[in-house]
Amino acid sequence: MSKIKLSENFIRNTVKLALNEDLFPSGDITSNLVENNKIVKVKLISNQDAIIGGLLFAKHAFSLVDKKIKFLIKKKDGSFVKKKSLIATIQGKAQNILIAERVALNYLSHISGIATKTNQFIKLAGKKCKICCTRKTIPNLRVIQKYAVKLGGGTNHRFNLSDEYLIKDNHIASSNIKRLVSLAIKNKRGKKITVEVDNLKQLKQIIGLKFNTVLFDNMNIKNLKAGVKIAKKYYETEASGNIKLKTVKTVAATGVSRISVGSITHSAPAIDFKLEI
Repeated sequence: MSKIKLSENFIRNTVKLALNEDLFPSGDITSNLVENNKIVKVKLISNQDAIIGGLLFAKHAFSLVDKKIKFLIKKKDGSFVKKKSLIATIQGKAQNILIAERVALNYLSHISGIATKTNQFIKLAGKKCKICCTRKTIPNLRVIQKYAVKLGGGTNHRFNLSDEYLIKDNHIASSNIKRLVSLAIKNKRGKKITVEVDNLKQLKQIIGLKFNTVLFDNMNIKNLKAGVKIAKKYYETEASGNIKLKTVKTVAATGVSRISVGSITHSAPAIDFKLEI
């Protein structure tokens, strides 16, 4: 697994691109109407219960516009907050705070949204089953989205195609499952090997081969239970395929080691925050 690092430099450069997107080519023509000598104190408040994430992104949004803006963090990334909680206070020139406002809130809303949804799945799945994210992420935002999953208590699946072998349905349809697994074992060079199966017949073809994880894809609960029973002596077990909050508890109860959920990154609702002057 490639290690996900969110350095100050990475956050700063990422936020700088977002500000450029928002301000090109003429700046904030509306906020420029506001008298910029006026100093204001602003409260950053959560409008709903949430797991907070992205505070350093928000802080850099303000500091890149104006180094003199004071951003005082009241809650930590990864902490649970109740509706109407004070997340941070911001003090500085009104015009400059308004310029950075939307970029700061966008990062907070998105990262907190993923962390919160991940945490909801984790609570339902229980302590014995891990919740994993997938590669179903917004292009160029994967590192941020996987960071958000970790904040919510989730587990990062492979970061990219180089991290591990994941033999999926279309690989199998293009070749032969046993041949592909054997080739992966021969060429693994320290990489983990996961094999996706969508029926018990496929599982029985590869039982005994030396790989790491069996991924049961879109299997009904009856077959999933049977598959886990067969495979758990030899491999880590994983379930995937359109698993939702209302079904995750039942899937976890099959005894599967982990559940991968694409929706925690690609469909997490944004958390609602507001700046109150």
